[in-house]
Formats: sequence, structure tokens, C-alpha cells
Amino acid sequence: MTLPDPAALDVIAPNFKRRLSGVTSTVVRLVPLQARSIGIAAVAPALPDHVPQISLRQLVLLPRNRLRVWHARRNSEMLAGLAFKYLLGKRFKLLFTSASQRAHTGYSKWLIRQMDAVISTSSRTAAYLDRPSTVILHGIDIEGFSAPSDKAALKAQMGLPPGPLIGCYGRIRAQKGTDVFVDAMIKLLADRPDAAAIVMGRATEKHMAFERTLRDRAAAAGLADQILFKPEVPVHDIARWYQVLDLFIAPQRWEGFGLTPLEAMACEVPTVATTVGAFEELIVPGETGALIPPGDVGAMTVAAAALLDDPAERARQAANARNHVTEHFRIEGEAAAIIAVYQDLLSDGK
Repeated sequence: MTLPDPAALDVIAPNFKRRLSGVTSTVVRLVPLQARSIGIAAVAPALPDHVPQISLRQLVLLPRNRLRVWHARRNSEMLAGLAFKYLLGKRFKLLFTSASQRAHTGYSKWLIRQMDAVISTSSRTAAYLDRPSTVILHGIDIEGFSAPSDKAALKAQMGLPPGPLIGCYGRIRAQKGTDVFVDAMIKLLADRPDAAAIVMGRATEKHMAFERTLRDRAAAAGLADQILFKPEVPVHDIARWYQVLDLFIAPQRWEGFGLTPLEAMACEVPTVATTVGAFEELIVPGETGALIPPGDVGAMTVAAAALLDDPAERARQAANARNHVTEHFRIEGEAAAIIAVYQDLLSDGK
């Protein structure tokens, strides 16, 4: 475990949720990178050892002679920051990152009003706030996500069909639109026997029946061998599952931000995505993929078929996708933009 000197820290990044989540993934990706440029550590019950972190006891014992930023990403963490500042007398500037794209409750609005600054993860997210915010889009590690040297060989190595592969990765539930993807694939693959689709992710206990109905639909259509259900894989193994794809689909009905299109495009995979989350700010229609309405099986089928049936156009958009992510969505850019907010807060000693 990376153990920084607590007294030398400028930023505390709490992560109070033990289970894997989008917020946890963000902390794991960003804090080690930011630690190269600023004194930052996470406070969390369970994070990988490479993430700079301090214990709750060390947090409580932090000296009060230094101004620091408390960077919350959940309501519970905003509340904790207020407690440390006003009950324990810590010299904290309070920062909140908002990813929600729905009306905030009165309690959330009150917490957000107490913050010294707010970051939004997209322009759409910013529109749900009652106060100004700095919009900073997420980025990804473009070295970790890149095109394979030999896609055909990688497919064979992973025991996957050699023909065109269409992927849909993430939690399996109605909110994520997994059923829309399966229904579109049933229509698309019925007369394309060389192609296949991969549904990969985890269904939590309350969504297991939903997953079973999707498997049953594929089997009833005679496509159990073409619509493949794969279990969730560790974060360190996900890149190669993008690298085997020829097309990625993000079918969400609702999303806070949604990193999967960036991960796919960085691997030179054009992406069809719904107009939710930040997808409209990530995809360039006709250049890196397509945008469709959420829940629209027909539109998804048409958009996927257009790319699947035109290998030259698909290759052009694949190259564009990688270039687009490289130019606009490097994780280093996200980290630097957030550090600039930290530094503004730290320079204001009031």
C-alpha cells in the first residue's frame, strides 16, 4: 500500500463505498496520477495498494495548521467534510464532483450549497445544479486502451468467433438497456450468421431474473451460439475485451457519465450510443459512431447494420475514434483540470 506523509497532503479524496462503483473507479484511476503533481491521498475502506491512501485515524489526527481540499463525490462524503471542518476544526476547502443527471433532493441541494466549489462531469450534469460549476469530462488511459496488433489472433486466443463481434459491456439491468441490445441483436444477427454479439457484465441478485429472460430470448430465437453472455472481468483484463470487438454499443436508458464508449473508441472500435449521460459529448455521429434515442430497438438495429455491413466505413470510423479519444479524452487532461481547481481553492486562504 502506498502510504504518503499525512502532514504533507494538500488534498483528501474520500471513497466511503466498499463495493466497486463508478466513483470508486474514478478515485482508483485519478489519485495515483494526480499524486505525481500534488500531495493527495484517498481515505477508503478498500482500495488497491497502488492508490496513495491514509487511514481514518490519520485523517482525524491531521494537523490543523495547513489548508487542504476535501474532494467529495457522494452525499455521505460531503457530510463528512462538513463534520471534519466545523466539528473537528480541520482547515478544509470543500469540493464536490456531481455526476447525477436528475433533479437533486432538498438534502442534496443543501449539501451542495455548503461546498466551496463544484465540478460537473458533463454539461448536461451541470444543468441540474442550482449553482455554477466547472465542467470536466472524464478521460481514460489511452496506453492501457489501444488497438490490438492482431485482432484475428486475439479472437482465436480468447476462444471467440472469427467474424464481426458487437459488444455491450456493463451491469446487466433495465437501466443499462441490456434488453434493448439483446432485442436489436436478435433482429440483426438473424440473417448474419457470421457475426456474433457479446453481453458482458454482472447482474446483481435483484436483476438475475432479468438476465435469465434475456438468455431465454436469445435461445428462443435460435441465437444462443451468436449472442454470448460472459461474466464480468477484472478491470485489468477489460481492455482486451474491447480489442476483439468490431462495434460497441452503449444502450443505456439512463447514465451519469458512461466511460465505456471512450474505452471502446480508444481501442479503435466505433460506437453506437444512446443520447443519455455524456454520450452526446463523446461521440461524433458519422465520424466515430452514431447516436440513437434510448430504448429504440429499431434505431439501434439500423445504426449497427450500417457499420457492420460496410467494412471500409467501419475501418474509417475506427481510426477516427482512436484519434478523437487521444486528442480530447486523455486521463492526464482530466487530472490536470481537477488539479487546477484544487490549486484555485488552496490559493484562496479565506
